[in-house]
Formats: sequence, structure tokens, C-alpha cells
Amino acid sequence: MGSSEKIWDKIIFYLKRPDMRLFWIFLGLATAIILMEIFYVPGYLVFISSLVFLGIAAVIFINNYRLAKANFTIQLKKKQLEGMIISLQDGVIAYDPNFKIMVFNLTAEEIFKIKAEEVLGKDFTPQKASEARFKLMAQVMFPSLAPVVIARSEAGMFPQVADLSFSDPVLELRVTTVKILDDKNTLLGFMKIVRNRTREIEAAHSKSEFVTVAAHQLRTPLNAISWTFESLAGEEKMPAEFKEIINNGKTAAVKLLETVNDLLDVAKIEEGKFGYQMEDVEFVSFMEQILAQHLVSAKQHGIALYFDRPEEKNFVLKIDKQKMAIAINNIVENAIKYNVKNGEVRIALEKIKNEPFVKITVTDTGIGIPPDEIGKLFKKFFRATNVLKFQTEGTGLGLYMARNIIRQHGGQIWAESTLNRGTTFYFTLPTNSSLVPIKEVFVEE
Repeated sequence: MGSSEKIWDKIIFYLKRPDMRLFWIFLGLATAIILMEIFYVPGYLVFISSLVFLGIAAVIFINNYRLAKANFTIQLKKKQLEGMIISLQDGVIAYDPNFKIMVFNLTAEEIFKIKAEEVLGKDFTPQKASEARFKLMAQVMFPSLAPVVIARSEAGMFPQVADLSFSDPVLELRVTTVKILDDKNTLLGFMKIVRNRTREIEAAHSKSEFVTVAAHQLRTPLNAISWTFESLAGEEKMPAEFKEIINNGKTAAVKLLETVNDLLDVAKIEEGKFGYQMEDVEFVSFMEQILAQHLVSAKQHGIALYFDRPEEKNFVLKIDKQKMAIAINNIVENAIKYNVKNGEVRIALEKIKNEPFVKITVTDTGIGIPPDEIGKLFKKFFRATNVLKFQTEGTGLGLYMARNIIRQHGGQIWAESTLNRGTTFYFTLPTNSSLVPIKEVFVEE
């Protein structure tokens, strides 16, 4: 009984919807016509006419009923989507191909200090940048108008990601633009998702400032300790057992000082003060020079080091040689350090077809990384569980620094690994200097 009542209530609900209007109009007209026919038309014709009208009414009813259900479902989903968009912590702006604003959520109102009713249903053109009230929104809608574009995806690639920096007001925004397509892949418009990263960057700066102060406080006494051990190690009359203790102390002081220096470098990266000095560099020769420095270490570990030189040698990239050397050294050092006896490390360099990037590949035959930990590989201080068993020493800062340096050059880095079989690191660098960020910025993600 309860089930049939629910079905009946649902039917009545849909019968009351505007989509059923055609059915009710036709039903009224058909009823009026049949009543008139009763007085003027023979009975058998009235019967036939009634059957025809009933059939048409049934077809209209079924179609309208389906339409009512479908439209109600669409409206429900639309309301749910609108609710989700409104409650998002990121600003959302949706617009058609003519830049008519269709969606402008509450977070967008907060970021741009504009009410939705001021822009909804209206065309938004670059000329709006001349109006103080709409200047910030215009610079986000058209990033080429922004004062500082830190990084931006290649033109024509979607989703488009642009990191924009503003000084008045002070804002750091990441703007992601995606296409809105229908089922037939027809372009309906675009959606911009605006993430306000200002507080994130300020928080990162605060943390790094604390690390900077602490590291500076440590570096001075560590230098003194290291110098003291160095002086004592030079004493010729020192007993052998004391010399061993002094050498161990010297080694420990040097390693600790290296860790402190790494922490200072990380702090500078996170503050956006690492001091990049970009220049045009012939990258194949640059790689050869770096890899030559690892030949002794590779031999000591029993590792064969190979560089697959590309046939084309004209790989001129805009990089900071010192900073990029830090990134590559960290990757190659790990490939050697966490390898197996008589293993190998192979480095390859190639241009990516139809894209303004080169890809560098570093493949080793080492211990690999557990599958559930590969996503944490570039996090600060992270070291894989099997690495901790293999070698206890290490800070977990090398790959973290490498990722940030490569990204500051406009590239990306990722890794693939098979446990106990080896790991391959990939990173890209742009051949187009316009894709290299012009301002240092950092957000820990």
C-alpha cells in the first residue's frame, strides 16, 4: 500500500509541473470536441474519434511525463552544482565564447570585491581594465594584462594554468582555465578557477624565516667546530686512536654543516630569494660537465654511468647553471647511492616532439621505491622506508630542492619505479625562454 501511494504521489508531482501543460491543454480541447460531437455526429464516429484522441493524449502524456522527469532531474543537478560552486573556497567564473559571464561565485566576489549581479549576463572585455573597479578581474580574465605572470601554460593547451602576482592589492593567484564542452564536444564556454595563494605563500615564508634564523645560529658554531677538528687533525704527534676520533668528529661536523646549508637553501627557495641568474647554456655540454663529476663516486660504488648523447647538439636552454647543477646532482647522486653492486645509471636527453620542451631521463637499477610511497617522493624530509633500511644517513631534502629548482625553470619532474628493480626520474625544461617564470615564487603543495 505504501509503495503504491509513493508512486501515485510521484505521478501527481510530475502532473503539476509546467512541462505537462501541453497534455492538459490537449486533454481539455479533446474533451470539448468529443462533447460537441455527441450532439452532432453519429455514435460510432464519436467512439472512433474518442479512441484517436485518447491515443494522441496517451502519446503526449508519455512524452510530457518523460520531459517533466528529465527537466526536474536536470534542475536538481543544476541546483546541486550551483550549491557546490557557491560553497567552493576557490573563485569560479564561467563565461561563453563571447566572454559573457554566466557564473560568478561567492569566493570570486570576495577576491575581486565585485558583486555577482554587476557582471552576470554581461560581456566582459579587456577594456574593463581601464575601470579601477574591474581592473583586477580583467587582469585575471586576460592574463596578458596582469602586471607579473610568474608562470603560464603553453598557449592553446588546456587546462591552462597561470600564476599571477599583484602588488596593489598584494595577491598571489593561480588561475586554471578549462573548456566547457557538451556531449558532442562542442565548445560552450570556459571556466576559470581562481585560487588565492597569498596566505599559503605568507605561511611558507614564516616557516622558512624560522628555519633561516635557526640555521644561521647553527652555522657559525659548526664552522668553528669544523675548523677546530681540522686543526687537530693536522697535529703529527697525535696518538692514532685520538686521530681516528678527531677524523670522525670532523666528518660528522662537515655533514652537519652540509645539512644546515641545505636547510638555508630550502629556506631561500621557500622565501622566493634563491637568486636565480638565468643565461643561455648549451645543455649537452653542461650535462657532460656535471656527469664527469660523478665518475669517481660511481666507480667507488661499483656503478656504471652512461650518458646517451642526442644526435642534435644544439640544445640551448635558459637556465641558472649553479642551481640546475644542484638539482641534477641530487638526482644522479641518489641514483648512484641507492643502486646495487655492479648496477648502472643511464642518463638520456631528447626533444619532446611538437612541444617546446626537452626531457631528461635518469634511470637506475637500484632498490626502487614502494608503490604507495611514490607520491610522497618530492615532499620535504621524505625518505622511503626501504631507503632508511638501506642507508640511514640523509635529510630528504635533495629531491625536494630538485623539484622546486626545475619548476622555477618552467619544467616538471616525476618518477616511475619498480621495487627492487630500479627507478626512472623524468624532468622537462622549456626550449622557449618565455615559458621560464620571471619571478621567484613558492607554494608547498
